[in-house]
Amino acid sequence: MTAFLKMHGLGNDFVVFDGRKGAILLQPQLARMVADRRLGIGCDQVIVIEPSKNGAEAAMRILNADGGEVESCGNAARCVARLLMEEKDVGSVRIDTLGGLLVCTDAGNGRVTVDIGAPRLHWTEIPLAEARDTNGFQIEACGERFVASAANVGNPHCVLFVDDAEKARVSEIGPQLEQHPMFPARTNVEFVSRMSPDRLRMRVWERGVGITQACGTGACAAAVAAHRRGLAGRDVDIVLDGGPLNIVWRERDDHILMTGPSSLSFAGDVDLADLERAL
Repeated sequence: MTAFLKMHGLGNDFVVFDGRKGAILLQPQLARMVADRRLGIGCDQVIVIEPSKNGAEAAMRILNADGGEVESCGNAARCVARLLMEEKDVGSVRIDTLGGLLVCTDAGNGRVTVDIGAPRLHWTEIPLAEARDTNGFQIEACGERFVASAANVGNPHCVLFVDDAEKARVSEIGPQLEQHPMFPARTNVEFVSRMSPDRLRMRVWERGVGITQACGTGACAAAVAAHRRGLAGRDVDIVLDGGPLNIVWRERDDHILMTGPSSLSFAGDVDLADLERAL
């Protein structure tokens, strides 16, 4: 049996395995089975904590519900950081990801701040298939044309500003843009409406997952896009389906700071070999 923790950040939920003392090998099919909400444990992403090769407190592997490995996950980073800080009795930890090093600090009252680093905004860094102004370019989905903003904050994002995020056709437009030829690595898609200069409403279609209650890196991308478009300041609250995140795009070094909660739902054990035999 293999121990796991079920955690979430604003409803974006994870199955977390600790692979620091013994390797946990999750192939895409097995990760999909773990994430399956009927046949497995159920989650948006499967997380494996591993030893860091770069001197950080730990590394974090992230596998989406479709089994694909991705670069970064802000909500998962807060959850893993909380575990590491409690384990080591410290107020700050560093986590290695494929998307870069994340520095995480205790923000009090069960919240964690993650320094996402500076956004990557050139079209080659998203990446896009061809040269576009990432502050706003035309793109088509579901027979409609949209003005999209793009940013890479450890993973790629396509941000659409809409009149009312509550009414956005997330389940129809999201998958078309995720797989759009403009995004060769696929993309996360955010639907954002402005509530005030320091408050935005956002719904999200996550790459390899679908509609989720929250997306931490998506909130960071939305905050950056909103500021670049003159719709918000550098300190903004992003209201997601699962609750609010605070995002600060710091001017002095261009780093994005994301602050929000992390929650432990339950602990358990799973027979991964048995799941694998069921494939």
